[in-house]
Amino acid sequence: MAVQITLKKSLIGRRPNQIKTAHALGLKKIGQSVVKEQNDAINGMIQTIQHLVEVKEI
Repeated sequence: MAVQITLKKSLIGRRPNQIKTAHALGLKKIGQSVVKEQNDAINGMIQTIQHLVEVKEI
């Protein structure tokens, strides 16, 4: 199953690990979306920045 991840809040002033996690997912600008296959690694990354993103199942 795939998920669509959209960055909803700014990365400015966030902890370095949260910024690196967002960049690893391919998210750099507010409103940018990526589609990723759901697995344990992606779920962990989403959990780390869950307050910054919106997730939809596809």
